[in-house]
Amino acid sequence: MSDTPTMDEIVYEPDRETIESTNVYEFMERYDIEDYDALIERSQNVEWFWDELVEYLGIDFYEEYDRVRDDTEGPQFTDWYPGGTINIAHNTVDRHAAPDSPTRNSVATIWEGEDGTVREVTYHELHREANQVANALVDRGIETGDTVGLYMPMVPEVVSILYGCFKAGAIAVPIFSGFGVDATATRIEDAECSVLFTGDGFRRRGSNVILKDAADEAIETAGHVEHTIVYDRLGADVPWDDNRDEWWAEAVSSCSDSFDTRELDASDESMLLYSSGTTGMPKGIVHTHAGIQMQCAKEIYFGFDHKPGDRFFWVSDIGWMMGPWTLIGNHTFGGTVFIYEGAPDYPEPDRFWEMIDRHKLSVFGISPTAIRALRKQGNGWLSDHDLSSLRLLGSTGEPWDPESWQWFFENVGDGEIPIINISGGTEICGCFLMPLPGMALKPCTLGKPGLGMGVDVVNNAGESVADDNERGFLVARDSCPSMTKSLWSGDERYLEEYWSTFEDMWDHGDWAQKDEDGFWFLHGRADDALNVAGRKVGPAEVEGALMDSDSVNQAAAIGAEDATTGTAVVAYVITENDVEESDDLRAQLRERVGETLGKPFRPREVLFVDEFPKTQSGKIIRRAIESVYNDEELGDLSSIENPDALERIDDAR
Repeated sequence: MSDTPTMDEIVYEPDRETIESTNVYEFMERYDIEDYDALIERSQNVEWFWDELVEYLGIDFYEEYDRVRDDTEGPQFTDWYPGGTINIAHNTVDRHAAPDSPTRNSVATIWEGEDGTVREVTYHELHREANQVANALVDRGIETGDTVGLYMPMVPEVVSILYGCFKAGAIAVPIFSGFGVDATATRIEDAECSVLFTGDGFRRRGSNVILKDAADEAIETAGHVEHTIVYDRLGADVPWDDNRDEWWAEAVSSCSDSFDTRELDASDESMLLYSSGTTGMPKGIVHTHAGIQMQCAKEIYFGFDHKPGDRFFWVSDIGWMMGPWTLIGNHTFGGTVFIYEGAPDYPEPDRFWEMIDRHKLSVFGISPTAIRALRKQGNGWLSDHDLSSLRLLGSTGEPWDPESWQWFFENVGDGEIPIINISGGTEICGCFLMPLPGMALKPCTLGKPGLGMGVDVVNNAGESVADDNERGFLVARDSCPSMTKSLWSGDERYLEEYWSTFEDMWDHGDWAQKDEDGFWFLHGRADDALNVAGRKVGPAEVEGALMDSDSVNQAAAIGAEDATTGTAVVAYVITENDVEESDDLRAQLRERVGETLGKPFRPREVLFVDEFPKTQSGKIIRRAIESVYNDEELGDLSSIENPDALERIDDAR
């Protein structure tokens, strides 16, 4: 068995100098708050906290709001900063590019293509190009409240497009560049985008991936799109519709680089982000200008302790929440964001470590699954790279296993810098749970509730069990500024999805726990929890026990109907290259899980496979595996980067 510390041990304890150097400590000093628990409790005074942050974080409103919020219709339909007017683009671009701004010629983004090409964009350059995008949109009839699709490769221009949409008062609809035709068409059709930005393609694992073909097919299926603006990334020969298609150079670069950013109501929509549902249509999450602005800025400044010299890299795509979150949060403070186009292990498994070393990146965020895959490549890929520029690590997307968390902490962070493990979601474009950089950490913890977030753990009856060290449902007892206004499809589905389980509580769907020392943990999705003979365990815990074996490279655990226990555990395993699949190995793995978690959780079956269906960020999609096993309808597959893996799951040995 591994000697990895358990989730009960404190492995990171910052010294006094580190604690006192943080932004959150300075905030606590100003308001005479003695410790983190007192800070979290004080931040539950919603009117005080979210009002105070506006001035403290330097967020500009054109017109002051009348009050912090109007919640007369309940937490489900809270109106934040009523009477105020704002625009995200003013706070992230305009003021930093002003002639007298010290950040005018500072670098806003550093971009690296998979082929090694590097481009830097200053705030002045970003401002000019975002203005050109806004003018291009107005020229094509876009008005405040109209939707604009971004089905784009990860190139620097995605930032200009996002902010250009904000400037023009358009609602940006980011669409993951790895989506196929059906998923892209669904989002275009639901949002009714009349303008779509796309590219000819992008680089992935050394090859050209053509995007324009999929965009054309999606438009044909969805309709609505009258103008397609195509960025030339590859110089590829792509199909063309002279009545609809325009090259970026002609449609955008030829426009004026002056534009008066539109003054918008605080509650005006800024983005429409789609969250994939287990079944049925993806959910259109509706975000506002004031809400997104306040949440992203708060989390980057306090949770990631923003400093002027930071170079911030979070592995994501503009189509996922973490893309806009990273940009808006850092650019609010004139920070620098690093963007990478390609695969994490191309041309070798040290691509991330090499880029961190060469670009002197200071904050690095990644998913646990991606770290598990890189850990399996061995420590040798890290040894030739200097990672001393890093001062914070980040992670999100799913629960950790202790061994992989510890590997990330010790080998990437040198055992000296914290992992800011966060969890929230597309629905709030932010975090319900988030450690602060001066906090002690146990492996896999998410620290404590995010500032200003009314988080609790409740049982089936909606009663708090957070202080009883019991597992329960992660809920929010109050709204926050960035909580989705509703769903694009209407209030009925919104209320059913999030507010129908408990009275006046947002049910986030995660299985959570606060331990006796006050550390919060997640144990997977509540609807994924495996209820074996009345005892519940998270799939991630089963997977962690399996991966503790030197024979296992990756693992996925699902639940299957069982006549005796109600639910039985079924484990899918990818072995190491030099390991032979055998009944003896199956037996060893079953016993390992039984020893770690208890005999009831020993897998009924251990099945060997070659590949798992994953998202672009490397997250294993268990619900798809479970659907294949149970021969059920697969539902929404739009988030799967490698759909062919489902055939391999069907052929499991």
